[in-house]
Amino acid sequence: MRDGTQSVRANGLLFHCRLDGPEGAPPMVFSNSLVTNLSVWNEQVAVLAGRHRILRYDQRGHGGTEVPPDPASLDVLAEDAAALMDVFGIRSAVVVGVSMGAATALLLAARRPDLVSAVIASDGQAATAPGGAQAWQDRMDLARQKGMEAFAAVTVARWFSPASTAAGHPAIPRVRDMIATTPEPGFVACARALQSYDIRAELPGLRQPVLLVAGAADGAMPTTMRAMTGSISNARFVEIPDAGHLPCIEAPGPFNAAVESFLAEVLRPA
Repeated sequence: MRDGTQSVRANGLLFHCRLDGPEGAPPMVFSNSLVTNLSVWNEQVAVLAGRHRILRYDQRGHGGTEVPPDPASLDVLAEDAAALMDVFGIRSAVVVGVSMGAATALLLAARRPDLVSAVIASDGQAATAPGGAQAWQDRMDLARQKGMEAFAAVTVARWFSPASTAAGHPAIPRVRDMIATTPEPGFVACARALQSYDIRAELPGLRQPVLLVAGAADGAMPTTMRAMTGSISNARFVEIPDAGHLPCIEAPGPFNAAVESFLAEVLRPA
């Protein structure tokens, strides 16, 4: 498949994707969070594409990917990733995800261990938090009633650390724009997938190496993800200082260091 940005049909939808890195290099697949797009991984691709063949894609209804006609489920999101790997001829890869993409990566690893050699899951959890169903409903109502611009303002304030917000971190406008330009029906379709899910029973079956990462300022996420390591036989946890929900873009230096250290270990020759 050619390098660069392209659209491919998989699992019934037209997906916006991008390939970077040399053919034949160890493959990686990156999955974005709710209301972001594949550019959320730019800082990772910049340092990894010289040594890895990287597939990024916009999750359904996000970025340049077609909006689905029906609400999504986490199963469907994992099926999307598997279908895209098939389209691009990727037999097995390190799968990286943030937030919704983290849950996608973990479920894909559980359901299709043949496709996933290792997982890097950032700021995502294995089940909807208590009270989360109503919180998601409130967010969907806000987007429908006041638009994605209003939803973007509220979300950015929640996602970035107080220090980054006070300092005017340069990634904030970029993330705000990603959120504001996400089609509202695409946001709602995927928010439905997160409104009531639980893959905790899948975690003990994982045999791949798993790196769990969380921004220190991402609410209860560090505690939640640290606890997840107890359910996965070969997992470790790294907390990224001075970062909120998207450490990949708020603190790319420490995030990339954690990723590269993990990759050096799991990809070293036997």
